[in-house]
Amino acid sequence: SSVGFAALNGSFHEFTGIHMNLYIITDWLSLIPACFIIGFGSLGLIQLIKRRNILKVDFDILILGVFYIIVMALYLLFEGWVINFRPVLINGILEASYPSSTTLLVLCVMPTAMIQLNNRIKNTKFKKCAELLIIAFIVFMVNARLLSGVHWFTDIAGGIIGFGLHDLSSISVRMFETGQNPGDNEFIYGYYTT
Repeated sequence: SSVGFAALNGSFHEFTGIHMNLYIITDWLSLIPACFIIGFGSLGLIQLIKRRNILKVDFDILILGVFYIIVMALYLLFEGWVINFRPVLINGILEASYPSSTTLLVLCVMPTAMIQLNNRIKNTKFKKCAELLIIAFIVFMVNARLLSGVHWFTDIAGGIIGFGLHDLSSISVRMFETGQNPGDNEFIYGYYTT
């Protein structure tokens, strides 16, 4: 086919082949971001119950909840509005493939988890260790999903767009916390160094 990125997708799929073991591993490991969502959701719920007012829940947790709702809405949108299908059948079923929901989940949840852990963990060594583990996890998951052959190259690229959503939510929290304008050089420098 010569539609859109068909040549690129076809060539990349031929190059990587199909590796169902990588697909299965990344499928199970996608439970880790789900656990972070449940954990931060539980933290927000506990704060709401103890403080008896949604406005007294930590602002970053509220923004995170809104962000996760947006990510879930995007996931549901693309499950219902199919742009393309996987290059392989999964359990005999042709599934929607764009964007890669695993990639989207990992790139939206894990960086926000890293920010939350950096704000909540006091021990510098433990904080650095958690950060390195999360970065390694992200790199592994995106690359393993790409090499598994169960998605087209552009499906993974579409999942990476979610990283931009993460930046928007992080910038919103930083603007609220600092009162700075995102156009300020100090704001941008501080965003990427804290």
